[in-house]
Amino acid sequence: MNMNCAEMKNRLSQTKRRRNGFTLMELLIVMAIITILMLIAIPNFQRIMKYSHELSARKSLQTIQVAEQMYADRFPTLGYACNLSALGGDPSAGPPTQTAAQLLPQDLAGGDHTGYIFSINNCQHVTVNSVDRVTSYQMTAVPETVGHSGDLGYCVDANGIMKQDPTGGTNCTQDVQ
Repeated sequence: MNMNCAEMKNRLSQTKRRRNGFTLMELLIVMAIITILMLIAIPNFQRIMKYSHELSARKSLQTIQVAEQMYADRFPTLGYACNLSALGGDPSAGPPTQTAAQLLPQDLAGGDHTGYIFSINNCQHVTVNSVDRVTSYQMTAVPETVGHSGDLGYCVDANGIMKQDPTGGTNCTQDVQ
């Protein structure tokens, strides 16, 4: 087997070319592994996101509860606020008023925050000296899309008792765990 120098260089360069890069089979195996990892990770990520939205909703309701107490202290003749926008307001617009108390951030006072929709309803009014005073209310937080942004609905009354609705609505009958 006599090979000349040119033939040996040609074989060496072909061998080197084959070793540079990946074969199609190697790329397909890597893609299959990445696909399997994604199939495992995506449902876990969605579950973690729902849990974080639910936790944020509970903390936001507690924040609104504190803002309601501060509103009632600041405007005792009016009692509690019966809408979220009264608890919000832009601090650069001037001093706080009964319609813009500046107690909540604007996004939360807008009622839509981290995958949940917040509202204040079921307000109980008492008229004293021709002024309506709100003595009781209920706050609710429901997922924007049940099953996607959250699974549970939450309710808090004026006493600060939080309950949940496992169907994502406002029929809150179960204690929050």
